[in-house]
Amino acid sequence: MLKNRVKHPVLYPSVPMTDIFEKFNSLNIMIIGDVMMDSYIWGKIERVSPEAPVPVVKVNKTENRLGGAANVALNVQSLGAKPFICAIIGDDKAGEEFLSLLRNQNLSELGILKIKDRPTTVKTRIIAHNKQIVRVDAETDENISKNETELIIGMIKKTLADQKIDAIIFQDYDKGLITENLISQVVKLADEAGIITVVDPKKRNFHSYKGVHLFKPNLKELQDGLKIIINPRIKEEVENAISKLKTQLGARAVMLTLSEHGVFIQSELGKRHIPAHKRDIADVSGAGDTVIATAALCLAAGLDEFKASEIANLAGGLVCEHVGVVPINKTRLLEESRKL
Repeated sequence: MLKNRVKHPVLYPSVPMTDIFEKFNSLNIMIIGDVMMDSYIWGKIERVSPEAPVPVVKVNKTENRLGGAANVALNVQSLGAKPFICAIIGDDKAGEEFLSLLRNQNLSELGILKIKDRPTTVKTRIIAHNKQIVRVDAETDENISKNETELIIGMIKKTLADQKIDAIIFQDYDKGLITENLISQVVKLADEAGIITVVDPKKRNFHSYKGVHLFKPNLKELQDGLKIIINPRIKEEVENAISKLKTQLGARAVMLTLSEHGVFIQSELGKRHIPAHKRDIADVSGAGDTVIATAALCLAAGLDEFKASEIANLAGGLVCEHVGVVPINKTRLLEESRKL
């Protein structure tokens, strides 16, 4: 559980939002999580296949992008901070392409552990007429070994010793990197160093993130984790579920993302529902990555959980206006934030 070494947030009622965003540039953020490559096949549908009742996509472009925890790193980088990724890939062709993408984005590969006989996670999206037709996943979700976990923890300890880390993000996609042992050791290290910990969870480790600063599930993850059905339109159901989860985890704050219903945040400061902003939604892929990255930076910059949630909510909506997984545009987010 937290030993209250993490500094309480500072409220900035009179500090310009420009100054907060400028502070992002001095922050270092560690991202521990499942990285993947997002592969895109773009084309047009002009006919139905004679082999089966399925559309034929005529390809006009292919593209590979960084995804998963690596997309969180891209969002952190886009907001001006320096990301440090700790993750695993396979010793395969997709893994080499992933490392090439990291280098092209000027992201460090020092925290990437290459594992033999393990596939690099690749999610291939086929898009026609700006609509996703189908997604094909090549992956494994088998937990890494105890030895591999200790290698990752060793890299994390070295980074914490060599760098000033302002926040640690757990980006969990249930692909096998993050285990209960890794979580407990890293949270303890962060607690001792006074480093903020924020979590974007999945089902397998849902109840293992004890004592973190901010826990950010979406509605499905919350329902799966607590094994209950929640109507997001009924305030009491949402509040009761979040209160129960916050108590179980001993988390300082829980931020529930509710898609078109916005976000609900509960912390030591109280509770608040933040409505969603009207957007022309093109694709929700990667929105959670943007939300957790933005929230972590806002907290590390000293904002309270409510203001951090407002800005993160804005950021998540903005990236949904684009097809495919894209990082947040800092200039546009600043413009929108200043209107709050």
